[in-house]
Amino acid sequence: MSTTRFRTFSLALPVTVIALGAAACTGGGERQREQTKPPIEVRVTRAAVQPLPQTFEAGGVIKARTTAQLSARIAAELRELTVQPGDRVRKGQIVAVLDDRDLAAERARALASVSAAQSGVASADAERESAGARLTLARANHQRIEQLRERNSATPQELDRTTAELHMAEAGARAADARAAGASASVAAAQAAGRAAEVAASFSTIAAPFDGLVTNRLLEPGNMASPGTPLLTLESSDGFRLEVQMDAARARSIEIGDTAAVALDGQDEADTMTGRVVEIARAIDPGTHAFVVKIQLPAGIAVRSGTFARATFESGERKALVVPDLALVRRGQLSLVFVVDSSRHVQMRAMTAGARGGDSVEVLAGLQPGETVVVNPPASLTDGAEVRPTGARP
Repeated sequence: MSTTRFRTFSLALPVTVIALGAAACTGGGERQREQTKPPIEVRVTRAAVQPLPQTFEAGGVIKARTTAQLSARIAAELRELTVQPGDRVRKGQIVAVLDDRDLAAERARALASVSAAQSGVASADAERESAGARLTLARANHQRIEQLRERNSATPQELDRTTAELHMAEAGARAADARAAGASASVAAAQAAGRAAEVAASFSTIAAPFDGLVTNRLLEPGNMASPGTPLLTLESSDGFRLEVQMDAARARSIEIGDTAAVALDGQDEADTMTGRVVEIARAIDPGTHAFVVKIQLPAGIAVRSGTFARATFESGERKALVVPDLALVRRGQLSLVFVVDSSRHVQMRAMTAGARGGDSVEVLAGLQPGETVVVNPPASLTDGAEVRPTGARP
C-alpha cells in the first residue's frame, strides 16, 4: 500500500512543476507587455493658490412680477368662468360673468327716473312761462292804474288791487323759477343715478387687468360671489423675480443693479442664470428679522412661480488652492483627480471640491500646492499608468 501511494505522488509532482512554470512564464509576459506599453500623452497643470470671489448664498421663492387676485365688487351669483388655470389672457378679456338681473332692473329704473325728471323739467318750464306772462300783465295793469290815479281817473282801491296782483304775479314767477330749478336738479340726480346703474351693471363682468397667465381658479359657477372673495389668480407674463431674505450685514453689501447667479432647485449647475437686483427693502421684516431683496430674472425663462431657487452674490476676493474644473473626474458623489508623480505615473486621488470661480474649482482637501494634475484626462487613463505630460512639467 505504501509503495502505491509513493508512485502516485511521484507522478503528480512533475505535473505541478510544469503548471507553475507555465504560470511564471505567463506572468512574466504580461509584465513585459505592460512595461513596453507606450506612455499616454496628457495635458497637465499645477494646483496653485489663486484669488477666488468671496461669495454667499441666499435662498428664496420665484414670483411673478405682478400677481392679482380677481374678485367681485358686488354680491351676486357667479354664472360663468370663461378661463381655466394655464390659460393666457389679454388685458380687458372677460374672465368671469355674474348674475346681472338685479343690476339690469336697477338700470331700467334709473333710466325711467331720468325720463320722468325730464318730463318734470318740461312741465316746470311751461309753468314758468305762464307765471312770466301773468307777471307781465300784472305790471302793465299796475302801471296803467298808477297813471290814471295821478290824473284822479282811478280810485285808490283800484290801485291797491293792481299792486296786490303785481306782488302775487311776482311771487308766482319766483315759485315757477324754483320749480324749474328743482326739476333740472331732479334730472341731474336721475342722470347720476343712471350713470351709477351703468357702472354697477359693468360689475357683472370681470375683465383681466393685464396680460398674464391664469394660475388658480378659486370659485366655481353657481357659488355666491361677494366683494373681496377671490375668483381667480392671475400672474403677469412680463417676467419673474426671485425674492430672497438676508440679514442686515449682507444686505448692506448689495446694491440695486448688482448681479447674482441664480440656480433653480433641482436643476444642474449648467442651468444657472444671471439675475439683476432691482429692489431692496428699506425696512426689516419683523417676522424674519431680515431684508427682502428682489432679483429680476432673464426674460423668456420657463419657470413657475413658487419654485425655490438660490442666489449667489459676490463680495470681494479671497485666496484659495484651485485646479481647473476640467481636471475633475466625477463618479457619483466623488470628485477624483489624476496626480502625476516624479516617475511620470498617475495616481487617482479623491479630492474635496469647494466653490467655483470661472473655469476653476477650489480644492478643500486632497491636493497640495504645486502638485501636478491631468487636465481633461482621456477615458483610457487608469491608475498607475505612465504618461507623457504636456504643459506644466512635474
